[in-house]
Amino acid sequence: MRLVDNLYCYIWTGRGNNCNSYLFTNVLRGHRPHVLVDPGHVVNELKERCLDHLLSSMAKDGIEAEDIGLIINTHSHPDHCEANQALVERSRAKRGKGGAKRALITLHQDEAEYQRAAGEWLARILGTEAKFEPDFYLREGILNLGKERKINLETLHTPGHSPGSISLYRADNGVLITGDVVFYGAVGRTDIPGGDGRLLKESIERLSQLDIEYLLPGHSTEFGAIIKGKEKVRQNFAFIKMNYFPLL
Repeated sequence: MRLVDNLYCYIWTGRGNNCNSYLFTNVLRGHRPHVLVDPGHVVNELKERCLDHLLSSMAKDGIEAEDIGLIINTHSHPDHCEANQALVERSRAKRGKGGAKRALITLHQDEAEYQRAAGEWLARILGTEAKFEPDFYLREGILNLGKERKINLETLHTPGHSPGSISLYRADNGVLITGDVVFYGAVGRTDIPGGDGRLLKESIERLSQLDIEYLLPGHSTEFGAIIKGKEKVRQNFAFIKMNYFPLL
């Protein structure tokens, strides 16, 4: 589903666990011009074929997996990044001039260190693996993408759900991708290794100060997924601060 400009949203609607994925089209140089945020599971705990579902949804929008040049992970939990390597391998099949020879993977350096330390535990608990090596690390600041259709994504380090969780903010159209930091009427878990309630509150407080038109979370809740409109976003932050901050 195209949300605004060249941003497509793929909301997970299956029964089992998987994340929402977001795609910026035609922003990289070379023959792999698309940027994917959080590809999710390959197959989840209910044996749902999450990656196939994502690729089918992208195909309906005329987007091919082989054209992905960069995969951004908001954090390293398997339900957000298990499909990294499968997409990298698909990207190798596309030949052409310009750009890298395959899709690149990136996340925050603190998250990469956390994954190396807790990856085996997470795989055992969740019954899956998400082994990959990032090609470079994200840090606080502006990530400049593209040339003709240039966009600026601000990378915000927003720990609390995990040590290196990031959020991505596009100021020109008020888009905020939050990963598992904040949802529609809920927040990310802190009761797993690497979780920290104090840091999560600080991260949510920071995000609430931004000028947001579209809040795009990593998972849906019973309230919904995407929050559209500045007033609804403001109300969501107010609800979370009132109902969740005392518990964190």
